[in-house]
Amino acid sequence: MSQTAPEIRLTRARGRPLEKVLRWLFFACAAISVLTTLAVVGVLSVETFYFFQQVPASDFLFGTRWTPLLEPKSYGILPLLFGTTLIVIGAAIVALPVGLACAIYLSEYAGNRTRDLVKPILEILAGIPTIVYGFFAITFVTPILRTLIPSTEVFNAASAGIVVGIMVLPMVASLCDDALRAVPNALRDGAYSLGATSFEVTARIVVPASLSGIFAAFVLAISRAIGETMAVTLAAGATPNLTLNPLESIQTMTAYIVQVSLGDTPAGTLSYQTLFAVGAVLFSMTLVLNLIANAIMNRYRDVYE
Repeated sequence: MSQTAPEIRLTRARGRPLEKVLRWLFFACAAISVLTTLAVVGVLSVETFYFFQQVPASDFLFGTRWTPLLEPKSYGILPLLFGTTLIVIGAAIVALPVGLACAIYLSEYAGNRTRDLVKPILEILAGIPTIVYGFFAITFVTPILRTLIPSTEVFNAASAGIVVGIMVLPMVASLCDDALRAVPNALRDGAYSLGATSFEVTARIVVPASLSGIFAAFVLAISRAIGETMAVTLAAGATPNLTLNPLESIQTMTAYIVQVSLGDTPAGTLSYQTLFAVGAVLFSMTLVLNLIANAIMNRYRDVYE
């Protein structure tokens, strides 16, 4: 039974208080995330400013020795940057091509039954705690590497990079799969009608059309690899080592943050303030990656109507 105009106005009037409450509730939720980000940036900025009052920025950014907790103390962050870079490169080599290949298979070739089986398995991989990946690297990956290459150290960047790549693989596969499936079927049908093969449709139509989503998945995976902590701490060791050899022990920025956060370093000291300086560098790297991702997505985004 339809309502008359006065009844509709009365119903809207009664619903307005609830709408106002919900509007303010949603605004508060959005404001909490913004205020939390500003608080993190503020704390990092203040403590990093105090740190750079005692340590020159050039020594921090370009120094080749990192021993803030030992004598003689040195505050060059390059060993931590190199260690983080090794982990990111190893994870990217494992996760990006394999994740994209999995996404292409699930989107373009797999049947519904296969897709329903593989997708939950990928989600299970994403739900495994990171510390379990660390033990997996120590007890399984590293022994294999030491068997193949005897010069591999017990703690090394290679095994850490491999397990981090396995860890972020579900993210790459899932996001790339969503990007590929968002391409309209009309593009596929048009290519097939012109005589294109399945591989040609995938390589020349579907993948180029979903580049923005694929790039976004890659950047998110790299950001996740940069910020990984426990698996890297267990598998890669805690040796700030300026090296590009993935078979040696290294220390990442997140692993150093864990080391300082254990409570052995007195708060307010210069060694304690290195925690915030390293955190600021880590935050800046992630921010730059996200800005680059947004620029790439805006450049290559295709809009389908």
